[in-house]
Amino acid sequence: MTAWITRRDPDGVAAEAAAVDPALPLAGLRLAVKDNIDVAGMATTAGCPAYAYGPKVSAAVVTRLEAAGAVVAGKTALDQFATGLVGTRSPHGALESPLAPGSVSGGSSSGSAVAVATGEADIALGTDTAGSGRVPAAFCGIVGLKPTKGWLPTTGVVPACRSFDCVSVFARDVATAALAVEAAADPRPSKAGGPVRRLGVPQTAVVERGCDEDPIAAWGALDLAGLGYEVVEVDLDAYLAAGDLLYGGALVAERHAAVGAFVDAHPEEVDPVVGPLIAAAGTLSASAY
Repeated sequence: MTAWITRRDPDGVAAEAAAVDPALPLAGLRLAVKDNIDVAGMATTAGCPAYAYGPKVSAAVVTRLEAAGAVVAGKTALDQFATGLVGTRSPHGALESPLAPGSVSGGSSSGSAVAVATGEADIALGTDTAGSGRVPAAFCGIVGLKPTKGWLPTTGVVPACRSFDCVSVFARDVATAALAVEAAADPRPSKAGGPVRRLGVPQTAVVERGCDEDPIAAWGALDLAGLGYEVVEVDLDAYLAAGDLLYGGALVAERHAAVGAFVDAHPEEVDPVVGPLIAAAGTLSASAY
């Protein structure tokens, strides 16, 4: 299946990219945009054709990347309404990983990750509320960068959980991902204090509890201390419990607040897994939230 929901003519995109001022930081890079992020002149569907609308202006992050020299190549597939981590909950079909054909691509920003992994785009925008940017990046063998919440504006993004949504960036290397985030970021004074030398990592017991044999072996072979980093083990149990609230607690009510009215009114138009998840969130009371 294709990574794209709406794709501009690749030759036209290439010609436009070649004409970009080479002095710009993202000069000529082809940009894929997850289809819950607005691009003027292209429909935003959030992976549900019946939900489609035509934005008159682009999302702030898209406008900033274009100003930095990137050229929009099209809108990419996703788990419908950004609900899921698999890349299969879509009327456009399931997306498989280019890294491991026959396996899922991860989601919900599946199309953006696949477009970068296959070389059809140089950078891509996704969203990441509970892993929707980092999971497909890992499954497709590319870089997925989730900036700190609020660093990239979410204006022009169809919300999943508005209080927690983040725009994320995909690229094939860390340097390009960092350039894209810097170009898309809210202008603010830098607080950088030099290169990172102290890294927090999950406790080995947490990795062993949550991974299969091969990832555990790879984790054990990772020698960050040998690369010059100070490594600090972090107890993740509290973070994992908080993460469960996004789907297993009242925080999921924010998904119903975002698109629940549409889902309730069009049950036959939504994915059979996504629809009930969002509809059930509508039964949670404000006091529970």
